[in-house]
Formats: sequence, structure tokens, C-alpha cells
Amino acid sequence: MSIRFTTKARRWVVTLTVAAGLALSVAGCGGGGGDDEPKPSASASKNSESKPSAQEGQASEPLAEVKGPSGLLLQITSAERDSGGFVTVNGNLKNDGSEIVTIPAELSGNETEIINKGRSFGGATLVDSKGKKRYYVLRDTDGRPLTTTGFSALKAGESMAVFLQFPAPPASTTEATFQLPLFSSALIKISG
Repeated sequence: MSIRFTTKARRWVVTLTVAAGLALSVAGCGGGGGDDEPKPSASASKNSESKPSAQEGQASEPLAEVKGPSGLLLQITSAERDSGGFVTVNGNLKNDGSEIVTIPAELSGNETEIINKGRSFGGATLVDSKGKKRYYVLRDTDGRPLTTTGFSALKAGESMAVFLQFPAPPASTTEATFQLPLFSSALIKISG
């Protein structure tokens, strides 16, 4: 089953993320223990509407480029902190090679629950070296990773827009290392 995220679907994902974040903070499992972390608010859906303009503004100069196998290149165009307590990383995955490339299943990570949901970028992490914490891709209430899903291959020269959502590091953290299995890692700036 192939799933493409439309604007409406992304708003739904943002709403689920905010609900999941609220449930985690109520249960005391927020991970940061930070009373200074922002609480979920109704601005999450408003923020998702503004994402294309932020991405367009940075499209000519990506925050980072990470190289993967078989000519795959991920250009990270933005990493935006939201008042809902998460960071959304946007980018473009491109096949820079001369042949069709099957996107490796390893990008989904090694967690059975995520692997069972199909191909995704569920294996990605953000590492806050200053705070000595690693942040994993968020999941919805059904265990699906909050990333682009439903992809399998890219033709030569083809690219696709991708997104990944993570719990937000503390507000004092303005940079984190983005890691994705089989790809090089890169330090990226977190805005917002």
C-alpha cells in the first residue's frame, strides 16, 4: 500500500503528534523532564500550513547534504521547532546516480513495530551532543513513524520531498546531528 502525504494528511499527522506528545507529558514520559518545554497547542496545524514557504526560502541552500548508498543524496532544507514540542525536519531525497535505485529497507531502522508498518525513515535520529541525548522519530498511536512512508525506488535524477518529526530538544539546543542508517551524518541548525 503506497501512502503519499498530502497537506491534509500532514495536518492529520501533526494533530496526532500533538496528541501523542500531550499523552506522553501527562504520563511523565516526555523524555526531557523539562518543565521549560513548550506545551502542545492549537498552533501545530497553523505551523504546518506555513512549512512550504519556509522550505521554499531555504531550497536554494540546504542546511546539510548527507550521502547514502547507490548515489542517494538527502538534502535537508529545514529543521523547525514547533510550539507543540517537536522538531520537523524537511528535505529532498534524490537519486544522483545514473540507474534506478531501490531505497534501502534499512532506513526504517531495526525496530519491529516500525518495520512492520512498511518503508519509512523510522531509523533516523537527532543527537543533541550538548544535552547528551538521542531523539528518535515520533510515532502515532498505531505505532506508525511520523515520517514520509510508502516509497520504494527512485529513477535516475528523480527526487522526492521527505519529512521526519522528532521530540524537540530543550530550547537552548540550537544544533543537533542528523543521522540516518547507511547515510553520512550532519550537524543541522534547529530554527524556531
